[in-house]
Amino acid sequence: MLEPAYQVDVVIVGAGIAGLSAAHRLTSAGITTAVLEAAPCVGGRMSTEKVDGFRLDRIGQLLSTSHPELGLTPGLDALTLRRFAPGVLLHHDGRTQRAGEPAAAGSARGARGALHVVRALASAPRGTAATPGAPVGGAVDQARLGAALGRIAATPVERLLARPEMPAAQALAQRGVPARTVDGFLRPLLAALLCDPGLTTSSRCADLALHAFASGRLCVPEGGAEMLPELLARALPPGTVHTGVRVTSVATTSVATAEHGEVRCRAVLLATDARAAAELLPGLRVPDFHPVTVVHHTADDPAAAFPTGSSLLLDADRGGPVAHTAVLSNVDPSRAPAGRVLISSTVLGTPPEGVDTAVRIHLSRLYGTSTRRWETLAVHHTPEAVPAMRPPHDLRRPVRLLAGLYVCGDHRDTSTVQGALHSAHRAASAILADLGAAGSMHSADPAPTLPRAA
Repeated sequence: MLEPAYQVDVVIVGAGIAGLSAAHRLTSAGITTAVLEAAPCVGGRMSTEKVDGFRLDRIGQLLSTSHPELGLTPGLDALTLRRFAPGVLLHHDGRTQRAGEPAAAGSARGARGALHVVRALASAPRGTAATPGAPVGGAVDQARLGAALGRIAATPVERLLARPEMPAAQALAQRGVPARTVDGFLRPLLAALLCDPGLTTSSRCADLALHAFASGRLCVPEGGAEMLPELLARALPPGTVHTGVRVTSVATTSVATAEHGEVRCRAVLLATDARAAAELLPGLRVPDFHPVTVVHHTADDPAAAFPTGSSLLLDADRGGPVAHTAVLSNVDPSRAPAGRVLISSTVLGTPPEGVDTAVRIHLSRLYGTSTRRWETLAVHHTPEAVPAMRPPHDLRRPVRLLAGLYVCGDHRDTSTVQGALHSAHRAASAILADLGAAGSMHSADPAPTLPRAA
């Protein structure tokens, strides 16, 4: 029997950041790799729509400069991160207050400094502990919050993962933090970081999110979320990524495609979202998901209307559908044409009817300005935006299903960009261990091309 015209060491199904990142690690080790993507472009949920010169993310998960995989992933060397102002702005009772800023240093020294402030203020009059209209209180509460964030930044991840696991909302109630700090800062912050308004997420995952927040700065990729998959795809050998190719079934040594018949290989890595992976491999668990809606606006006269600058603004009162919002063009000027402003707002959970109207009303209170003349650029609703991480949550779900068949993605780790990249790292390491780093049959060959369907 004649051998098929196309053979490759590893076929990766899915060209999101997990699949593309794994492809980098495999090709760097001399393993020939083909990435097959059913959509006409790479990126999966990390997509960015272009409208009249604006760059509008569909989900726009928040990143942190402390995420290690962003610096460790081959192909992301050219990624530029645009930082928000330190901490966050909290809106409460018609006022805004900055919080979380002292923890940005993320060091034990910073924690000791914050603790020193607490001791210095411990004898302050009782009335100084809270400030009317302030979501996290006055100087004492701010110092205690800074100390707590400093401690979590200095705590090794292994110790955080050893803590008892429970829903994040329950854990917050047991941490001995003042109720006004929990309700005014921790709840809205964790909801934004986890895309989980009910804080049903595992407390261990919530601790990891707080650790990242306290150790670095919130940020977004310059040019939009799509820059991560685009940079990864560009840096792969030509011919590695094939879009518009729908995989219909998988085995340990081949995949079947609707357009190109069977593709034979030595191993298969499923790097799709959880639901698509379960359709190809019945029996894989499909988690629940958190829906996310992102509403993008532009305004006519932005010059004096936005005192928030480049800050992330959270609603501590939860008085409307918007969980967090930002004048994103102040953070990343490349997302709007010169002289224009981009306001991006995120609604978590099921959006209300007439979401744009409800968001406009809420934003007028948050920003303290009329939104009637704002132009709506896009409303992106993603029902299955982020896999839920309810306890008990396995932070390191197996990536090797059996020899020759592997799976990765944010549903195998934490439901974050960091988790997707880390799961790809683990999957690539498992494949290399099974195939042998020097075991490629085509280590000197260029990436092969797909044959025509029979």
